[in-house]
Amino acid sequence: MKKNILLPLSLVAAMMLMATTACAHTTPSKQDAIEMAAPDEETNIQVDTIEVMSQAMGRTIKNVVVMPKKYFGKHVADEHYPVLYLLHGAMGCYSDWSEKTDLKPLADRYECIIVCPDGQDSWYLDSPVDPKMQFETYVSKELVEYIDSHYRTYPNRYMRAITGLSMGGHGALSLAWKHPDVFWSCGSMSGCTDITKYPNNWRIKERLGEYADNEQLWKEHSVYQLASLLKASTLKPAQNIIIDDGLKDIFIKDNIALHDYLVEQGIDHDFTVRPGRHSWDYWVSALDYHMVFFSKAFARGRKLMAEQETNN
Repeated sequence: MKKNILLPLSLVAAMMLMATTACAHTTPSKQDAIEMAAPDEETNIQVDTIEVMSQAMGRTIKNVVVMPKKYFGKHVADEHYPVLYLLHGAMGCYSDWSEKTDLKPLADRYECIIVCPDGQDSWYLDSPVDPKMQFETYVSKELVEYIDSHYRTYPNRYMRAITGLSMGGHGALSLAWKHPDVFWSCGSMSGCTDITKYPNNWRIKERLGEYADNEQLWKEHSVYQLASLLKASTLKPAQNIIIDDGLKDIFIKDNIALHDYLVEQGIDHDFTVRPGRHSWDYWVSALDYHMVFFSKAFARGRKLMAEQETNN
């Protein structure tokens, strides 16, 4: 096998910009910040864009919601569905996934709701520097509560999964590992799993401050460091974790290092390396693998919930 050589950071940044879809983000005024209710069953809108108010940030955030066709069936009004939160990468936005691939067949096949939140360039963390960038709170609390209250979901950790690409891969693992009571299953596609190696890239320092002045803060928000939370977690059964990357991806060495650490710590996880680069071709293909993985976790989750109801 040929050795993989990391590209210079200047080229890495350029590739990231090319690989993602640029989106303009505007902050609506409070007068214009109106929550959009979930679609009425009679409208049969399978893909919808909703705005959810974030109290933590004082503004609304857009999200794409994809429902299975079965959601609108005449005789399944009481049926509930698991939810996959699907995160975009740096320089991207909430509509990236729905524009790059058709999510409706996946929602139909696996009978789940797919939610694509706008993470802007937040790295899905609560920034101590910028009060308008509190996306850990938004995704793990505010958005989850909104989706559970407006859609027929299972308000249970067993029936929630979160994954994403690049920055979204980092976000998905960090959110799940910080909030195992919210997300039982999590994944990463080409994730930037060690942000401490990229102090001048992708606006991370705008969220955490300069690395040289805030080294400990950066480490505390890096997926590689957060992996230690898995060993200490008292929640059982343990989380379902899937991590994959392309052989020619810019983060391949970081992902292999994370995999090696998880193995050393005895943390069960699925890890796959396949041909591919940091590109939408790879991520669209990877999503199929993640959906299969999560569907099996949802099936186990249903059994666990049934057992708990019986015991109670």
